Amino acid sequence: MSKNPVLPYAIIAIVGIFLVIIISYFGVNQREAILNPDEEGATTEAADVDDIYQSNCAACHGAELSGGSAPDLTEVNSSLSEDEIKDIIIEGTDGGMPGGLVDNEQAAELAEWLSEME
Repeated sequence: MSKNPVLPYAIIAIVGIFLVIIISYFGVNQREAILNPDEEGATTEAADVDDIYQSNCAACHGAELSGGSAPDLTEVNSSLSEDEIKDIIIEGTDGGMPGGLVDNEQAAELAEWLSEME
């Protein structure tokens, strides 16, 4: 009784073909999601601002805006306007926060985000 050496290769080929089909199907769906990002617009924008905050501000102000080596930002909108927040982000403060950590567009996005916190 001899074993058929072609059978294992045929099984591997069939499994490979099915994997290529499955991966292609998911890839096409991801491509459509990338080309049409507006369906999740606000969620994506909020995530982008949160990423800017986490990358540039969280080390001092805390991941949850609750403060650390810098002031708590959870209620910054009750004492400062959006424009004042933006100015502080861009210019910094004397002896405290350095200015220029983010560009002007990111500063505007952060200021708007912080001023809308509840």
